[in-house]
Amino acid sequence: MFRTGPKNLITDVAGLKVGNADDAKLKSGVTVVVCEEPAVASVQVLGGAPGTRETDLLEPHNSVEGINAVVLGGGSAFGLDAASGVQAALRERGVGFEVRGQYIPIVPAAILFDLLNGGDKDWGRYPPYRELGYAAVEAAAADFALGTAGAGAGATTAVWKGGLGSASTRLPSGITLGALVAVNPVGSATVADTRHFWAAPFEIGDEFGGLGLPNPMPAEASGLRLKFREAKAGANTTIAVIATDAVLTKAAAKRLAISAHDGFARAIWPAHTPMDGDLVFALATGRSGIVPSPDEAIDLFAAAGATMARAISRGVFAATPAPGDLVPTWASQKG
Repeated sequence: MFRTGPKNLITDVAGLKVGNADDAKLKSGVTVVVCEEPAVASVQVLGGAPGTRETDLLEPHNSVEGINAVVLGGGSAFGLDAASGVQAALRERGVGFEVRGQYIPIVPAAILFDLLNGGDKDWGRYPPYRELGYAAVEAAAADFALGTAGAGAGATTAVWKGGLGSASTRLPSGITLGALVAVNPVGSATVADTRHFWAAPFEIGDEFGGLGLPNPMPAEASGLRLKFREAKAGANTTIAVIATDAVLTKAAAKRLAISAHDGFARAIWPAHTPMDGDLVFALATGRSGIVPSPDEAIDLFAAAGATMARAISRGVFAATPAPGDLVPTWASQKG
């Protein structure tokens, strides 16, 4: 039986802090994971419409071994500017890959589409994401808000508001896993027209309502509920980070990112569509000092999917209403 870490957040993984910055009028924002020391990292993209920055360097065959931060942002392609703000904040602190006295912060980023969520996107010549990225670093801490916050501030699903979710798992080996996710899929995190989460079998306690799966399962459970039924590529996306304090190679981090995508498939129906840019970054801080044995690696990769599924549900569960919303929150429909 898995159990959560003390905060049930990705920051239960030693060596990580998370910061949010968002704009209520814009209905969008940025979330950054800051690594206290460079972390081994990789990435896996399974959606058909990703928006990314600095992902090629994360492939195991490429040279950079450690990164300084990861950015999840709203704003579609405009949101990639957030990484520049994060770089600026880290460079001021002397953080980055050092080359003859010059510091280059290594900051991969991914974005989601939240331009049609009722927010005011008339920002003038330049979008605000660079400044939001800088502010997110300044706010980075062990505790941070879930739901309508950061990169999840303007997120939606086919049925409810989406949001920023996180969860953690403490394994019997002593390894800790954490997931962070901005939930903005074309599909739904709940079963048919019910409030029951697809990820219910993985719930620990009542972390996202404790409703379990519907019984009996609705006959229409396999029916598709899609946001913007005539969805266009790039108009959705669930972007996430899976992190551990285990000691991993870049190749093992790649496998961790792949395994975490199982959580997308467990928590969202449908997932990985041509209209989503579904992506998972993987981070390994190595702080536990534990190199997983083959058996421990199986537990680690299995728990990655379960932890991600829980984080996705928690993001929807924690969303809060705001003026101008186009869809309701999960919590507002209790009854």
